[in-house]
Amino acid sequence: MKKIIENSLQTAISYKGYRSLVRNLLTEGKSTGPEQSEDLTNYSMLNDRRMKRLDKTIKISEETIQEFQKVKQPQTWLVLTEGWCGDAAQSLPILNKIASDTANIDLKIVLRDENLDLMDLFLTNGGRSIPKLIALDKDNNVLDLWGPRPTIATKMVVAYKEKNGALDPQFKQDLQVWYNKDKGKSVQEDFVNLVAKLSAQEN
Repeated sequence: MKKIIENSLQTAISYKGYRSLVRNLLTEGKSTGPEQSEDLTNYSMLNDRRMKRLDKTIKISEETIQEFQKVKQPQTWLVLTEGWCGDAAQSLPILNKIASDTANIDLKIVLRDENLDLMDLFLTNGGRSIPKLIALDKDNNVLDLWGPRPTIATKMVVAYKEKNGALDPQFKQDLQVWYNKDKGKSVQEDFVNLVAKLSAQEN
């Protein structure tokens, strides 16, 4: 496992690099990943606009800032994603803002379909769901995991699947509306809980 993680870290890019990669592909009418389609490109275009907006408007709460000031040991947040992923577009700007404001956290991004050996170590209910964040210590040991959605959204997905069998386009649209109303609060709450748990383990 550690070798796979370290190999992926060698090819990982920054959030800024990821944003540039997605935008550059869009100028060629492409999305990230080996599979190309008009739908995936359209999703990527929509997500690029979402992330641009969130990069400008996202607000990190005082509680989140205070909790992350307690992070004393260096961590790397390695995130598996793709440009067409709607959940990633809603969470990555928040993760980037938290990491940018925290001296001991380094956010790194890799594309899922170029790192399937890494992805397959961290499946969600047997699936390659993204985004998937792997929190690593300074020696690249796994501290914790997060993803593909904030806890509240995950419960919404589970409940809908139990009732309807699968997620349909209407639910996916409703989920994006929920993200917009939530304004990143649920992602922040998840990570406040995550870092509090890690701090307790250190003490």
